Amino acid sequence: MNTMNSSQIIQVLLVDDHNVVRSGLATFLRAYDDLELVGEAKNGLEALNICREKKPDVILMDLMMPEMDGITATRAILADYPEIKIIAMTSFEDEQLVQGVLAAGAISYLIKNVTSDELAKAIRDAVSGKSTLSPEATNALVHATRPIKQPLVDLTERELEVLNLVAQGQSNQQIADTLVISLATVKAHISSILSKLQVSSRSEAIAFAIKHKLVLL
Repeated sequence: MNTMNSSQIIQVLLVDDHNVVRSGLATFLRAYDDLELVGEAKNGLEALNICREKKPDVILMDLMMPEMDGITATRAILADYPEIKIIAMTSFEDEQLVQGVLAAGAISYLIKNVTSDELAKAIRDAVSGKSTLSPEATNALVHATRPIKQPLVDLTERELEVLNLVAQGQSNQQIADTLVISLATVKAHISSILSKLQVSSRSEAIAFAIKHKLVLL
């Protein structure tokens, strides 16, 4: 059993849309006396709701999730609870995802192949205000200034407006209200966007848009 010298118990929220990943992380947390699992969420919306009730110290945040992705959730949670420390955890090394979630306020970025002790240290360091970046994330940031060729995506001006609002975490109804268009029109625009980007979900569209700088976050 691993413990801290301090008697502080760090309350941790797990956010990942894969049950197996959450189960593995929950098992890891139980191996440390100073880490306590206070909740699990399978998307950003659930995480935001749990934060209102539990107010965890640290969140282990996946990035690619349905309903609300990790970057949007990070921004929304920290807007209401700036004291919470968010550690982004993902299988992706994409430099735009690294930039996006760190810009949203995450304190650390880890690839999911980290060891238990490395993750435990990152959680403790986060509480102390120290950032932890995986070597892959560091490498991505080093190369983030490389020019990215603009993809050949034929989005209309209105579709780009809708995509920006999706990336900001707005619901279909909120987009309709913002652009003063019908809900059906919003749905049609989103369907067209997914088709043109050749993706199957809003989160994939956001990731594509961030990677290729189609949106301003």
